[in-house]
Amino acid sequence: MATKHEQILKYIDGLPVGEKISVRQIAKALTVSEGTAYRAIKDAENKGYVSTIERVGTIRIERKKKENIEKLTFAEVVNIVDGQVLGGRAGLHKTLNKFVIGAMKLEAMMRYTGPGNLLIVGNRVQAHEQALTAGAAVLITGGFDTEEQVKKLADELQMPVISSSYDTFTVATMINRAIYDQLIKKEILLVEDILTPIHETTFLQTTDPIYVYLDYNKETKHSRFPVVDENMRVQGMITSKDVMGQDENVLIEKVMTKSPMTVGGKTSVASSAHMMVWEGIEMLPVVNESHVLQGIISRQDVLKAMQMSQRQPQVGETIDDIITGHLSMTGSRSKGEEIYRYEVTPQMTNYLGTISYGVFTTIVTEAANRVLRSYKRGDLVVENTTIYFIKPVQIDSMLEIIPKVLEVGRKFGKVDVEVFNEGKMVGKAMMTCQLLDRS
Repeated sequence: MATKHEQILKYIDGLPVGEKISVRQIAKALTVSEGTAYRAIKDAENKGYVSTIERVGTIRIERKKKENIEKLTFAEVVNIVDGQVLGGRAGLHKTLNKFVIGAMKLEAMMRYTGPGNLLIVGNRVQAHEQALTAGAAVLITGGFDTEEQVKKLADELQMPVISSSYDTFTVATMINRAIYDQLIKKEILLVEDILTPIHETTFLQTTDPIYVYLDYNKETKHSRFPVVDENMRVQGMITSKDVMGQDENVLIEKVMTKSPMTVGGKTSVASSAHMMVWEGIEMLPVVNESHVLQGIISRQDVLKAMQMSQRQPQVGETIDDIITGHLSMTGSRSKGEEIYRYEVTPQMTNYLGTISYGVFTTIVTEAANRVLRSYKRGDLVVENTTIYFIKPVQIDSMLEIIPKVLEVGRKFGKVDVEVFNEGKMVGKAMMTCQLLDRS
């Protein structure tokens, strides 16, 4: 049976897009406490189908598809630019497809403005009116208001008119930053992107006898399955080792491994791989926040997905991408001892004008990764790092990074990294890595 929290989430999900939601209204409609209603609304907001806007309230918005993640709703724009909604609140749930900066003559501006656009413009009332008529929303910069007939038109057409106290350049930068951040999120592979869904998953009930396991084993050729109770909540895992030597009529709950490790749909694939390698697990059940089975992921799925993601073209760069992009190999003394160069740019420094500790850590980690890859194909997870900062490194310094492989086994590698500036040692690191085999 679904919990109150799950019932509220289902109720919110069933509401029409654009509808206003309040804690009191949900508490009354589903006869739950306001605290329970509030927690469910916050959860729905985290899941991306509800948005709370200052001075407007909470509204049901369209649930985003993964491939559409870089598109923003007007409700999200209001929050990004600390905006005030002047009219057209009923359209806040709509998605904008591009934004246009109105820094030209009116007729030229209108040539670029169409349905689903967001026109960013100052206090030009005619432009506000014509943009709405063309099917676009309006974002007025500089904290200006607009005329009453524009607000009425926005309400009629259900297209928002938003006012922000920021200037046009700042607003465009803020929106671009938000889209860019979402592009990075889009690249991060999550368990929900690769799981075997529940309708394709073979699972057993706690009340099933062992002979049901044996039938499934024969039918699917798999030897491990999740075990659920009558509410589909994961209670255990069953493997061939658990049933060996047991009577066929013994119940599965008597022999299964209880409280197994599980992951959620929003767990990153990299994190799941780490867990599987560390714990020596071949398969993990995927559950929701109520521990209800959603599907499974196998070690093969995870490692295959990680290999695929490394071949994808990168769209949004993370800080690590920017740092490691500057690291170049200049030579090699012998196998397992390569030499890298790295120039310290102003953005890589801290308030003292010396290299940031975070940047330094990323550089030595990347150098260790690269040298270990020359020994072993696969993915690496840093298990332990000890770093010594010997001398401060100034802006515009050219660093020489020399990683040496001390030991490499089937499952791990040890690397010593020395960092020099103008022939003097400025830092040293010792690193132990786990190796994720791609077999």
